[in-house]
Amino acid sequence: MSETLLRLDQVTRTYTLPRERLWAAAPLVHAVQGISLHMNSGRNLGIVGESGSGKSTLARLVMALEAPTSGSVHILGQALQQLSPFELRHARRNFQMVFQDPYGSLDPRQTVQRIITEPLMALEGADDLDRRHKAAEVLRAVGLRSNDLGKYPHEFSGGQRQRIAIARALITRPRLIVADEPVSALDVSVRAQVLNLMQDLSKEFGVTYLLITHDLAVVDHLCDEVAVIYQGRIVEQGSPLMLFKAAAHPYTQALLAAVPRVGAELQPGRRKHSVRVTTKASPAAACPYAARCPQAQARCETQRPELRTIGADHWVACHFVAGQLPDD
Repeated sequence: MSETLLRLDQVTRTYTLPRERLWAAAPLVHAVQGISLHMNSGRNLGIVGESGSGKSTLARLVMALEAPTSGSVHILGQALQQLSPFELRHARRNFQMVFQDPYGSLDPRQTVQRIITEPLMALEGADDLDRRHKAAEVLRAVGLRSNDLGKYPHEFSGGQRQRIAIARALITRPRLIVADEPVSALDVSVRAQVLNLMQDLSKEFGVTYLLITHDLAVVDHLCDEVAVIYQGRIVEQGSPLMLFKAAAHPYTQALLAAVPRVGAELQPGRRKHSVRVTTKASPAAACPYAARCPQAQARCETQRPELRTIGADHWVACHFVAGQLPDD
């Protein structure tokens, strides 16, 4: 059996917003609500959801950039929130991050060599020659040349900058890379190149990816498992093939129905899916998707569904998994 790489146990993250009135209670935003995940080495996991669903907050919690309000995050058996700052700094060699914006995540005042070797400078006392050798090695691994080390970020295209960001994440030989929308800021023509590169590097360096994205095609290309998140909760989880071919949760079905398909308007009898548009918030005890779900019933307004198994490696949080979204 493969090694447990990442484990989340009932992780929540709550933010306090500014008071709207002087004597009013400060409003709370529940960005992540009781998420539990288990991720093995070599099994890439995709987290899918719309904007504001809690994906990036989850990524920051995994990277220990923020502490959970409750629950725990374990990487290779270590509870990150229990580590001292010194211990956490050295534990970071095992998990690194690739950010969404290749233009904003690289310091424009630093050379490529300085950018790539910064994690090494924070972790170990290697000399300049050793750091340069390692930087040249990972730069070649991502398809760039070693003589690019002396250049600055503005001398590269968006796709090349993201390759530099990936090289920076690889320099410590991590076990886990958290990639937050790694290709969303890139032109369509270079997205496939970066995704193929990530796939090749996973095989070459033994890296496992936690991929945060809203693009279902990216998940299908790179991931072995996918979790669909809505309002900070996982509503469905399984293999990409299972979810894309036999989605059980109405929210997953709505996401799939929203994906543009070439020539879809020419297909007679193609099912259309409807989603109720509303600003009404669901009660705390209700299904979070109830206000938008076209198949919601009275039970959905009073009882929150828990994630449960409905098949081999397929979990869903819905009271009526057998139901289908009605035609318009």
